[in-house]
Amino acid sequence: MLIDNEQATRIAIENQDLVADALKNNVTKTDIVALGYRKLQLNIFKRLLDDEAFFNTEKDKLKRGDETVWQNFFEKNTWILGYGLDYIINAPLDDKKLEQVVSGYSISSSGKRADALLKTKGIVSALGFCEIKTHRTSLLKQVSAPYRPSCWVISEELAGSITQSQRTVHQSILNIRTCLRITDNEDNLTEETAYLYKPKSYVIIGSLNEFTTSSGVNEAKYSSFEMFRRNTQNPEIITFDELYERASYIVGHSM
Repeated sequence: MLIDNEQATRIAIENQDLVADALKNNVTKTDIVALGYRKLQLNIFKRLLDDEAFFNTEKDKLKRGDETVWQNFFEKNTWILGYGLDYIINAPLDDKKLEQVVSGYSISSSGKRADALLKTKGIVSALGFCEIKTHRTSLLKQVSAPYRPSCWVISEELAGSITQSQRTVHQSILNIRTCLRITDNEDNLTEETAYLYKPKSYVIIGSLNEFTTSSGVNEAKYSSFEMFRRNTQNPEIITFDELYERASYIVGHSM
């Protein structure tokens, strides 16, 4: 954007803290642009969560199902998965799409498909797996009465997602064993490797809004879900609204 001196002065006055931090920390123009992009993407994330009409419009553009909308969004914003899933930084494989088939020593051959194949960032990288569902997916079975007093059953979609994730990881361990050596499109080995020792996995599904009413939180339903996921270590279950809040925290503490 081209702005005149008056506009630049007004921006500086209205964002004194940001300008001060930029001068103190040698923040570059690229850093500020990247932060602006992430804030814009957060707004889109929020609209996808809360604006049904907007979400349906995005789905119509892709001419696919609900899951494709999120797959497409996270493909453009891998930074959300990178920091939002865990305190360890996760990233997609170099020059690879998030969604990958995992089989043998090549992720381009036929096999079990992961919605997002990630690696940790460090001197040594480890593989991680993520299944991406939708914010509309029910966390609990939609029935009129609990299974037992104050005990509500998880939904078929959530149970299926967990099984799918566990099967993907299991099949990957059988095929890849302990180390994945990444190849390019011509099957040449690259310098990228990732190790596979009891890999971490995630399922992104549903929204905690399911447990809220005009009178407050339905504690029986929420506790039924929360106690279930607290006792499910792999995959870790994260709702879309929680992932949004984690991403917001990342952007809010970027400078």
